[in-house]
Amino acid sequence: MNSRTLLVSAALVCVSLTGVAQANDTTTTTQSVPSYHYGMSLHVGKVIALTEPDTLDCKVVTAQMKYIDDQSGKPAEIAYRKLSDACSYQN
Repeated sequence: MNSRTLLVSAALVCVSLTGVAQANDTTTTTQSVPSYHYGMSLHVGKVIALTEPDTLDCKVVTAQMKYIDDQSGKPAEIAYRKLSDACSYQN
């Protein structure tokens, strides 16, 4: 009976540690970069870079666009949600 209790306790500890690890996994990109919302006016003069996380699955990801603001002339960034590039290659 003791070994069964030990195994159940170990399994519960593993599950709880997995939950804590996932809760601590935060992306700094969405916290420091403003997110696009529908109807937001963007004054894009020139796009500098488009980046997104690498994934082999077709899913929604948070991408970033770095651009030059045509009104102020200063570099700016915005995060937005899109389908990953992997969706283009799947049938």
